Amino acid sequence: MKTLGVGMVGYGFIGRVHTVSYLDLPFYYKPMPAKIKMVGVCSSPLEDAKEGIEQAGFEFATEDYKELLARKDIDIIEICTPNNLHKDLIIDALKAGKHVCCEKPMAMNLAEAKEMLDAANAHPELISQVCFNYRYAPVVMKAKQLIEEGFLGRPYSARVCYLHAGNSDPNRPTYWKIQKKYCGGGSSYDLASHVIDITRYLLGNFKKVFSKLEIFIKERSVAGSPGEKVPVDVDDLAILLFEMENGLIGTLEASKVATGANDEIRVEIHGEKGAIRFNSMQPNFLEVYDMRDSEEPIGGRRGFKAIETVQRYPKPATSFPGPKFPVAWIRYHMGNAYEFIKNIAEGTKPEADIYAGYKVQEIIEASLISNAEKRWVDLPIKI
Repeated sequence: MKTLGVGMVGYGFIGRVHTVSYLDLPFYYKPMPAKIKMVGVCSSPLEDAKEGIEQAGFEFATEDYKELLARKDIDIIEICTPNNLHKDLIIDALKAGKHVCCEKPMAMNLAEAKEMLDAANAHPELISQVCFNYRYAPVVMKAKQLIEEGFLGRPYSARVCYLHAGNSDPNRPTYWKIQKKYCGGGSSYDLASHVIDITRYLLGNFKKVFSKLEIFIKERSVAGSPGEKVPVDVDDLAILLFEMENGLIGTLEASKVATGANDEIRVEIHGEKGAIRFNSMQPNFLEVYDMRDSEEPIGGRRGFKAIETVQRYPKPATSFPGPKFPVAWIRYHMGNAYEFIKNIAEGTKPEADIYAGYKVQEIIEASLISNAEKRWVDLPIKI
């Protein structure tokens, strides 16, 4: 079995999530398509990277990602940095002959995303994937299966939300995810990227969008300097009205001021023959409504039914810790990591590839244009 060496770039919260996902894969998938070796970890400050040696067994730590690119025993570059660093990391890694998995959103703007797509297309022998981890939630996998089987019939409408409350407090200091120079955009980037991808994954391509983006807290204090204020230049709330190529019309909301929410994705899809809905805060059941069920007598068997998706992943996923136990958020990241390793080992093209990242970036870009010009924006966008 081939051994794949991993070089992790970024060892903050999400870098640790990706690291744990790799380390835990042998418990959750059997047989493994390849062995994993955690070789190098890059982060700033260096103390963060050094924690990776203690926690995960990385062989060395560095502040210079090019040290990872130079190592012959590193096959994979895992990118878990702020968004402004993604482009150079992806392009340099591909030029160095490394497979790449990058956190979402892929880029700061559509022009950057096009450069990344061109680089990936120039290296078809390498696997380049974007971490759209919610594709690997059992409820999403089951929803996709049912839609492809024609359960909905003709799709009519959808309501899609990703809700956080982290920016509701006006006294929260600024941080990198609400500074445009680091992140590119606010909720429209950080949260909408996930649910745009889920919508595309389940229902196909977007045709056009109309958006309204809002910044509610116009300035925030600087961490460590409470008397200093800086303007906020990225959105707290993004609301999109969209139409898809299949005729479906929907709404999409991404909010970091949804007071009372934790980490909540809501998806509702209505069609001619049925409906599907799920909520990430109740992740173990996909709710379905089937118009083919009898409605008599006294309602017959009509009504939403809860399918117990729980941890019922298809093989080669193992039953560990058991299909009946509640599924955990980090399990979706393991699904992404497994798919990436499998694609490398088998030389297969990932579904969540750089092109998928580009298409999500295109819809984000369309929402920015729509908000600025107060009009519908057709897709695809020519650049």
